[in-house]
Amino acid sequence: MTTPPAPTANAPDTSPTAEVEPWWRHAVIYQIYIRSFADSNGDGVGDLPGATSRLAHIAALGADAIWLTPFYRSPMADGGYDIADHRDVDPVFGTLTDADDLVAEAHRLGLRVIVDIVPNHTSDRHPWFREALASAPGSPERARYIFRDGKGPGGSLPPSDWQSVFGGSAWQRTPDGQWYLHLFAPEQPDLDWSHPEVRADFSSILHFWLDRGVDGFRIDVAHGMAKDLAEPLRDLGPDQVHHGIVGAGANGSHPLWDRDDVHDILRSWRALLDTYEPPRAAVAESWAEGPRRVLYTRPDELHQAFNFDFLQAPWEAAGLRRVIDTSLAAAHAVGAAPTWVLSNHDVIRHASRLALPPDTDPNAWLQSDGKQPPLDSATVQRRARAAALLLLALPGAAYLYQGEELGLPEVGDLPEGVLQDPVRVRSRRSRKGRDGCRVPIPWQRSGPSLGFGSASPWLPQPADWPERSVAAQSDNPDSVLSLYRTALRLRRHYGGDGDLAWLESDSPAGALAFRRDTGLVCTVNLGSRALPLPTGDVLLTSGHLDKDPSGRRVIPADTAVWLLSQPADPTGSPDLSIG
Repeated sequence: MTTPPAPTANAPDTSPTAEVEPWWRHAVIYQIYIRSFADSNGDGVGDLPGATSRLAHIAALGADAIWLTPFYRSPMADGGYDIADHRDVDPVFGTLTDADDLVAEAHRLGLRVIVDIVPNHTSDRHPWFREALASAPGSPERARYIFRDGKGPGGSLPPSDWQSVFGGSAWQRTPDGQWYLHLFAPEQPDLDWSHPEVRADFSSILHFWLDRGVDGFRIDVAHGMAKDLAEPLRDLGPDQVHHGIVGAGANGSHPLWDRDDVHDILRSWRALLDTYEPPRAAVAESWAEGPRRVLYTRPDELHQAFNFDFLQAPWEAAGLRRVIDTSLAAAHAVGAAPTWVLSNHDVIRHASRLALPPDTDPNAWLQSDGKQPPLDSATVQRRARAAALLLLALPGAAYLYQGEELGLPEVGDLPEGVLQDPVRVRSRRSRKGRDGCRVPIPWQRSGPSLGFGSASPWLPQPADWPERSVAAQSDNPDSVLSLYRTALRLRRHYGGDGDLAWLESDSPAGALAFRRDTGLVCTVNLGSRALPLPTGDVLLTSGHLDKDPSGRRVIPADTAVWLLSQPADPTGSPDLSIG
C-alpha cells in the first residue's frame, strides 16, 4: 500500500536563518496528551520525562512540532485543565527542569514546542481563588473572578440560568451565600478578564514560558474570557446549547462566547509574541462558527485557529468539499493558512467516528459502550487511512493527535469504574465523557502497559492493542504507522502551504480529486463503487488498488491515492531511501 519504503526523519532546521516563510503555515503538529503518552516513573500516569524519552518517535514520524497539553500544578479535576500555578510543573508530571529538558531535546531533534495556555479559568486551588473565598463579598480579592448574589429568597437561586459545558448550572454557591461562575467544572472558576490584574498576570505567564524557549501556545477556549456581565445578567432560556461551547449564530452578542471584545485580548498577545525573534506562534481553540472563527486569525491576532468544521464533517464527498472550500476561502480572506484536524483529546477518535453510520448520535454510541451500532473493523481501518491522506494533502497546517498514526480507535467500552472525565458526573451519566480517546499509547507488544510504563496505566488498554503498538507496526510496510511516515515525508516535498485546484473530470459523485501546485494529485473515493485510477505516477495509496475486468487499476471504496501528475524534477525529488 505504501509504494516507497517508510522514510526516516527529516528534521527541519529551526535556526532563524533557515526561515523562508513562517513555519506554522505548513507545519505538521503532533499533539501529546501528556497523561497518556509515556510514563517514566511507574505511577501509571504519563509525564514530561516520559514524553522526552519518546520524542524521537515524533521526529521519525516527520512532524515539525509538538503541542503539549497542560502539565502545570493542578488538582487534576479536569485532567490538568484546572491550573493552580501556571509557572510550575505538577509533581505528577515532573519538574521545571524536566520541562526545560523536554524543550531542549525537542529542539535538538528539530521539533518546535507549543504549550497549552488556559486563560478562561483557574483551579479552585489557585492562590487567587483561595484568597477570594477567604475574603468578603465585594472585596478586591473576589473581583478577579465572577461572584454574584443569587436570586430568590435569601439568594438561594443561581444569578442566571447559564449552563456549564460539562452539564448542570454554571454557578456554584459559596458558604457565605454568594455564587461564582464556572463554565466548566465547579473546580474551574472563571476569571473576570475586565480586571487589569488578570490581564497583567497572563502577559507575565506568556513571557515566563517564552523565555524558557517554547515556540508558541495553544489557547484553550480562545473564544471565552470576554463576557457580558452587565446587570441584570441575561438569561439564555431553555434553548441554550448545554453541550456545546458557543451559541449558534451568536454574532458577537452572546453573553459568554465569541464576544467581539475578546479580540482586544488576543491582539495584545499577538503584539507580545511578535517581540520575540523569530516571532512565536499561537493557535486558537475557538468553537465559533466559521465566519466568526476567521476573525481570530486576522493579521494582528492569532496565527491559526483549529478547523473544527473539518473535524466534524461526515465521510461524504459533497460535505467535505464544502468544508474545504469555505475553510480555504476564509483563511485566504485574512492572509492566514488553513488548519486541518481529525482528532484530539476532546472528541471521539476519527478512526471510529468516520465509520459510524450517518446520523448516529455519537454520545448514544458511547453510552452503548461502542456497541450500538456495531462498527465494521474493515471500514474503520479503510476510512481512517484514507482520511489521513486527505488531511495531509490539503494546503496549510495539519494537527495530528497522538495514536492516530497507529490507527487507534475510540475505546468505547471502558468500564464505569475507571472513568475519570468530570463530564460523566456533571452530566449525571447522560454522557460518557472523553476518556475513550485518552487511553495510554501502546509502544510495545507486551508488558503491564504495553511499553507506556512499568505499571498498569491510569486507563486500561484493549486486549488487541499489542498488535497496534509502535513496535508491531514499525517494520510493517503496510501498517498505519508506515503510511503516516511515508505521507509526511512526501508532504515535505509536495504538500505544505499553497493552493489546490479541483479536478472535476476525476471527481465523479462520491469522490474528491484535487491537484496541488507541486503536481501532487489526491483522489479519495468516498463512494461505494470503485473508481478508475487517474493517470499519473502513483506515490502512495491508503489501501490496495483493485483491477476491473479489463485489467485497468481502480480505486476501491474508502481509499485515497496520491499521484504525481507530471514527472518529478530528478534534481528535486524527495529522498525516499531508508537511511
